[in-house]
Amino acid sequence: NVLRDPNVIVATHEIFADGKSRAEVQREIREKERAQEFLARKYSSSVLSNEDIKLCLYSISDNHAFLRMARDPCDRMIQYLTTFFDSDRPEDGYSLAIQAGYSGARLTHHHQRQFFYVLQSLTLWREVTHEFFKLWCLAEQDLLDERNVYRLRDTGQGLNRLQSAPRVGNAMRSILANVQQRVGSWVGSSVIHLGDHNVPNALMFIDKYIQVPRILGPIVNTLHQLDTVYQKPGIRSYIDGQFKGLTQLKKEILADFFRHAFDGSGADNFFDAGSCIDGRLTSAWNWCQRIEKKQFFPAFLLTGFIGFDGGFQAVNGYNIHKRL
Repeated sequence: NVLRDPNVIVATHEIFADGKSRAEVQREIREKERAQEFLARKYSSSVLSNEDIKLCLYSISDNHAFLRMARDPCDRMIQYLTTFFDSDRPEDGYSLAIQAGYSGARLTHHHQRQFFYVLQSLTLWREVTHEFFKLWCLAEQDLLDERNVYRLRDTGQGLNRLQSAPRVGNAMRSILANVQQRVGSWVGSSVIHLGDHNVPNALMFIDKYIQVPRILGPIVNTLHQLDTVYQKPGIRSYIDGQFKGLTQLKKEILADFFRHAFDGSGADNFFDAGSCIDGRLTSAWNWCQRIEKKQFFPAFLLTGFIGFDGGFQAVNGYNIHKRL
């Protein structure tokens, strides 16, 4: 009955400060706290205490915040892909086609095939992050199951606990099947590495996919912040002179990411990277490692970018911030 109460929406919604005055934010906070207190008093019993109800409401609210941080960048990147690029007709200079052996790529895709390969990869990441709390719970069950024995093995990345993850594996296969049904024909491999030297256990699986917002978030933030910094005359002159305009700069960043963050690179062999489910993340992380060599890297710095493991500093005038 608690979850059916309409006050749950107020008690668990995330409060955004963007574009609001301090008074508006404080008013929303008070409304949220009043709704939480009301629900806790109304539905508390000998079975479910006041504090238990609040704890559940806090957890739901935390999940909303997590989804905004982890899932929303996937939605934004899908929007960028479908807005700036046509799946059938590549624009001159912005084709997504890749060829094995060129710029580190291990895959060969024409523009249309690469477009759908990127789209399905981003859609998969979106669904994984959407179900992340569930996957996290299943990972803990797999790790702590006394019947699920493990072996210590050198996986090439140090000594790791090699342990099967049947619960996480079943959930991932279900997510993958739903994504495949949604996007239609599947490009690349459907192999899910889990319990082997690539992803030795459920904890490593969780750690791998928590990197999705770390990869996509800074890119989305840079593209968003470019609209603001472009208003400064000096930066506008630089972007117009170097990249022939703001839209062209965004297209160059996105085209490079959609090509080379999904080109099968990032490992010593095709089996460890390639087009398999977790290998797609390996390629994306490899792109992040090489961003300093990109022609558009100064544009990232102008928006306050300090790295994929860090955050963003507020842009101050024309200063390019030092990276941590």
